[in-house]
Amino acid sequence: MDLTILYRGPLASCDYDCPYCPFAKRRDSREQLRADRTALERFTAWAAAQSDDRLSVLFTPWGEGLVRSWYRQAMIELSHLPHVRRVAIQTNLSCRTDWLSAADPAKLALWCTYHPEQTPYDRFLTKCRDLSRREIRFSVGIVGFPGQLEQGRRLRADLPEHVYLWVNAPEGHQLSDAEADAWTELDPLFPYSRHPHRSAGLRCRTGESVISVDGEGTVRRCHFVRAELGNLYDRSYRRALRPRACPLAACDCHIGYVHLETLPLYDVFAGGVLERIPSALPVAELPAQDLPAQGRALPQSGSRSGRLAST
Repeated sequence: MDLTILYRGPLASCDYDCPYCPFAKRRDSREQLRADRTALERFTAWAAAQSDDRLSVLFTPWGEGLVRSWYRQAMIELSHLPHVRRVAIQTNLSCRTDWLSAADPAKLALWCTYHPEQTPYDRFLTKCRDLSRREIRFSVGIVGFPGQLEQGRRLRADLPEHVYLWVNAPEGHQLSDAEADAWTELDPLFPYSRHPHRSAGLRCRTGESVISVDGEGTVRRCHFVRAELGNLYDRSYRRALRPRACPLAACDCHIGYVHLETLPLYDVFAGGVLERIPSALPVAELPAQDLPAQGRALPQSGSRSGRLAST
């Protein structure tokens, strides 16, 4: 079986204090950190034992994972497993990068977000260039607040040409067409992020070849649909894997709508779905049936998606 796993353990602490993020500067207790480490080590051991499957793993922690040694170690270990196709993580790139020398750069990838008010520009750019020197696959993104446009332009000019710069639409902020056009000049795929996508009743790969797993091993189809499919560790989830339609009205998070079969994003991001690296840019104009829903509000079960921070 080819299986993509979105793993989100109990970690909720972050070293940044972005004003739009509910987890900014949150501190986990020692007990919470210990529980997160135990859960992640259990998951890593499970993944190592699944030699009959082909796994792709994306870590999507609420907090910042790579400042914790156990996330770095999990990334290293998983990158060397022959049945793991890719292991990636969403990160603010505040961690050091020397640990990457122990990983397999052909398997490991980083989904990096630049937060201009949280880190010196030169520090972030230096780390990006170090990733390129180490031949690590990575993308870089920024939240598309109007006040950050010049930072985005500067970043695009200074990043290595092969590095994809993605832009997330700022949640709760309506962009004008002129503002959206300016961001689209930097990221030709920005129109996919600008509005939620209609998803109710539409086929989605989640629940079939893509699953979400929490620290207890509870399996759901994705982070935004709370219905449980079983548990990872007793294999009960396997019986529930099948093609299915989305039960939510709309999806506004890249780690959700990228799996919609009505969107062409598996072709756009061929070979780089987990790390958000497209196979080619620019892309053709969106067909009418693939245009995002205009201004449709998300249901509550899809809220707090983390889109602002990293997705």
